[in-house]
Amino acid sequence: MRKKLALMLAMSLAVGTVLTGCGGSGDTAQTAAGTSEADLVYAVEAGSAGEAAAKDNGFQTNVVASQADALMEVASGTSGAAIIDLLMAGAMIGEGTSYPDMKYTTELTTEEYGVGCRKGSDLASFINSVLAESYADGSMKETATIYGVQEALVEQPAFEFQASAEDSDVAYIKDKGTLIVGITDFAPMDYKNESGEWIGFDADMARIVAGELGVEAQFVEIDWDNKIMELESKNIDVVWNGMTLTSETTSAMECSNPYCNNAQVIVVPAE
Repeated sequence: MRKKLALMLAMSLAVGTVLTGCGGSGDTAQTAAGTSEADLVYAVEAGSAGEAAAKDNGFQTNVVASQADALMEVASGTSGAAIIDLLMAGAMIGEGTSYPDMKYTTELTTEEYGVGCRKGSDLASFINSVLAESYADGSMKETATIYGVQEALVEQPAFEFQASAEDSDVAYIKDKGTLIVGITDFAPMDYKNESGEWIGFDADMARIVAGELGVEAQFVEIDWDNKIMELESKNIDVVWNGMTLTSETTSAMECSNPYCNNAQVIVVPAE
């Protein structure tokens, strides 16, 4: 599965569009059953880039709590298609995955992932410094390879942490001893293993940052549509869950440098 995901990402990023028998954004494609993609009901995660892409294309939507739920809607037949992240599609659909009878078709967008912190927080600067160091020493690529997302990595420039003189989030986190990470169940970025432990590329990188801070990482599942409110209320310290850097997120949060490329893709039954 990891080799499959890496290959999918490499092909998508090299070509710039994913096409499996259909056109790119703006085209009307046909599903295996002959139904126009424009006529389908799309399951999308509330507050996600997938929901935004559906709205931009004028699609009818079925809004659900997570991308995992969106795939379940397609599997149960209550939605004709889903719009999810390419990285999740590589981990969750196709041969050898949880949904072997699904495929992805049109690539609707190209995007980048970033980490979200409270507006004005110096934690984003600290995260940038850790991302830069881990990219330079190869540990980021090693971690990405575990989850098959190495082809999606964005090169990290050298970066020096700049602490805030007042109201430092980094100092606040060090004092309380935990880095509270807001996530959803989103393979291969954040998901639980058989022992119930949160793993994934984002989860592992968050633990690296927590280690550099000298604190423990604590993972909290959040309603993705409420991620900004969760940050501002200090229920969480950071959103680290394959978050697309949109104008909304960058205006409402202090965001890290982008670290992964991604896309929003349409998922339909294979037959």
